[in-house]
Amino acid sequence: MNEGAKRPAAWSVRRASEADVETIRGLAAEAFPATYAAILTPEQIDYMMERMYSARTIRREMEAGQAWFVAEEAGEPCGYLAVECEGAALFHLQKIYLLPRFQGGGRGARLFGAALDYVRSTCPGPCRMELNVNRHNARAQRFYERMGMRRLREGDFAIGGGYYMNDYIMGLELGR
Repeated sequence: MNEGAKRPAAWSVRRASEADVETIRGLAAEAFPATYAAILTPEQIDYMMERMYSARTIRREMEAGQAWFVAEEAGEPCGYLAVECEGAALFHLQKIYLLPRFQGGGRGARLFGAALDYVRSTCPGPCRMELNVNRHNARAQRFYERMGMRRLREGDFAIGGGYYMNDYIMGLELGR
């Protein structure tokens, strides 16, 4: 390695526990609004933050078996993801976010890879991982396409409060 070159910071992704709920909430408070500021109204962002990231919601999802993970770089929490098993061979990547200052440099691909590793460890045979992506979030759509996902369908999903998620559902076949 070059004398002047920087060593890459240590990167890790670990399974989250109830002790990580406030860390996840802190990460979400920065990453989620930054992701959707140009797409959703501030009121809808606030509504979704409370609906999706209350401590009670995250704990309930963990207790129900949803797998949450926290990414760290050089010991600093920088992202999170959540994967839910929806059937014998179907998984849903419910959440995957990095703090804006950590985006780039392949970190998103590494975080996505952690989701794939989890799905493969849970379902060693053929299966599919799906996710919802906002139809107006072209940057995320391009990222998922680079990760091998393809659009399967689209939908408008009522989430309460008069709000909708206007999404594409993308999927990736694994182990086939």
